[in-house]
Amino acid sequence: MSSYRRPPAPVPGPASGTEERRPGWVRVVRAPFVLAARIHRPTRPDRIVDDAIRLAQIARTAIGLLAGLWLVLAYPLREGAGGVVDDKFTEVLVSAGLLLVIGPLGLAAFVFSARPPGPVFYRGRLRGPATAIGSLFATVLVMSFGLPYASMIGPLGALAGLFLFPFALASAVLCVHHAFRTADVHEVLPPLLSPVLVWCLFLVQLFDDAPVDAPLAVRVLFLVAPPLSVTALSVWELRRLRTSYGITLRRALGRDNG
Repeated sequence: MSSYRRPPAPVPGPASGTEERRPGWVRVVRAPFVLAARIHRPTRPDRIVDDAIRLAQIARTAIGLLAGLWLVLAYPLREGAGGVVDDKFTEVLVSAGLLLVIGPLGLAAFVFSARPPGPVFYRGRLRGPATAIGSLFATVLVMSFGLPYASMIGPLGALAGLFLFPFALASAVLCVHHAFRTADVHEVLPPLLSPVLVWCLFLVQLFDDAPVDAPLAVRVLFLVAPPLSVTALSVWELRRLRTSYGITLRRALGRDNG
């Protein structure tokens, strides 16, 4: 039996009674994360949401986090804990920056490779990816050129910084995870773009020092495991889309009949 389900339809009015019962400070703290999620999560109502794919992605992320935690605890750090956190934050931002290039190029190649009326049809679905890309680009600009002058406007600038930092971090993570909402255009795009992103990040990390003083074999394993696991998961995801739902890249491009 297929685990496919339609995304839940939005419910008008307040999201839930639970949200109304939360203290005001909780809603304030959650605000940047909630806004980032609304911007970067796919919202096309007829897209396929496969529970098996979703759970596999969550499992891979959890295993990666646990493995990274074990690596940090098992071997001495080459720098302080603050430096490791800064490196991971930089890694997320680099991933987002790579996706700022790879995402539009991949979308353009997909749209213009489709046979008519595909290009017109898919261009109508570009609003979601354009929103995600524009939001992240604007956030980077504000963080780079606006925040250095925030102190000039007093407490308001400090409040803006307290909102922008978690919003920028959440946006960077979510835009990488959801591949700039490319699922709003077609389901095959996230598993096609994700391996390209992680292998590009792999090339960047080749020139970066490992955060821990671990044996060479361990460092190599932790360097190649993320791109290999993401690639394997993407291949499985494309296969599941084909076998369970008849979705293929050729069919998406209108080239299934030669």
